[in-house]
Amino acid sequence: MNGSTPKTAAVIGGGIVGICTALSLQERGLTVTLMDPNGPAEAASYGNAGVISTWSCIPQSMPGLWKSVPKWLLDPEGPVALRWSYLPQLLPWLVRFFAAGQRSRIPAIADAMLALHRPTVDMYRQHLAGTGHEDLVRDSMYVYAYRDPEKANLDGYEWQLRKERGTPLERIDAATLRDVEPAISDDYKAAILIKGQGRALDPGKIGKVLFEKFQSRRGVFSQTKVVGLKPLDGGRVQVETTDSIHDFDRAILSAGPWSAQILKGHGLTVPLESERGYHIIFTDPGVTVNNSIMVTDSKFVASSMNMGLRCAGTAEFAGLDHPPDYRRAHILAGPAKRLLPGLNTEAREVWMGQRPSFPDNLPMIGAVPGLPGVIAAFGHGHLGLTAAPMTGRIAAGLAIGETPNMKMAPYAVGRFSGNVHP
Repeated sequence: MNGSTPKTAAVIGGGIVGICTALSLQERGLTVTLMDPNGPAEAASYGNAGVISTWSCIPQSMPGLWKSVPKWLLDPEGPVALRWSYLPQLLPWLVRFFAAGQRSRIPAIADAMLALHRPTVDMYRQHLAGTGHEDLVRDSMYVYAYRDPEKANLDGYEWQLRKERGTPLERIDAATLRDVEPAISDDYKAAILIKGQGRALDPGKIGKVLFEKFQSRRGVFSQTKVVGLKPLDGGRVQVETTDSIHDFDRAILSAGPWSAQILKGHGLTVPLESERGYHIIFTDPGVTVNNSIMVTDSKFVASSMNMGLRCAGTAEFAGLDHPPDYRRAHILAGPAKRLLPGLNTEAREVWMGQRPSFPDNLPMIGAVPGLPGVIAAFGHGHLGLTAAPMTGRIAAGLAIGETPNMKMAPYAVGRFSGNVHP
């Protein structure tokens, strides 16, 4: 970055990544304006599964995954749905997605994922310290529950990848699973535990609490839509919104799937796709789970939260603007009841949000070609809640000219050859 030491910064996007970035910028002494057309932490930062996955290092695209996709698409309860008229637009992304799942590419992606995720529970506790809401992050395990005990196999490729990276794992039998999670169905015969995790009792409230901390430090919130960025002399940036124009020393772009729209207005095309996620909350569940449970056959997560029991995790590809299909949320009631026979599924609420996903499961963090003074910090897919604190720390450091003490090439804005055009 050129120019003198920055004193002001705009953070574009008021989700959990933007909020954590704003706090990290304030810790470095900058005056920060946070911008979002909606309120803070009201999109995917509110509606996620609440897993704070310290050991997450397995990408969505894995060797052989493509063989399962047709079956999933044909299953009404399957983890993936597609609006077929959207397929032509999605195809280039899918090609890159399956290419990222080649075995030769997986270890480097896994390392880059873990570098972002490993410190997350401690960093959330630092951010929440002194707010009076430190209890919103709870120690947890990630319980991968299996009907078929043969599939709970620690010799499988994804579990080997985890073990190679130091993940604390334990395979347990049906009786021990019932000790860990008494409400779970007897149909589940084994589980693999990932230890040393965290979970959010209210993901949206974490964002709101940290936003209040940001405001208490004289942070400014502007509820407005950013429509353009213009480089100025000395690495400064002019941010144009629907109702004003302001100059800042730096700008951090963390607007989730809408980040690509902003960059496209400047001639930069990035392969960012919206993975539409649904959740269902059973507001009077009658049962409690003690950890985050991954239901391996249905590919969703169940977690007890302050507002009830939330089930989340499916993916729908239909573009940013297509109306929600809330059948995708309600359909989770069936597998949730099979997981937890005592669950009351009558009182329920549903939701849909947009996850910004790159084909290789890694976000873009770093300088934006052709836009001096602009730092990218977006595209975390299913892992925005987990990756937000570390992403914020890195982006804030880059904004003031620090060199991160980690490899940044995996997150580079220009890493998709032929798909970034300054």
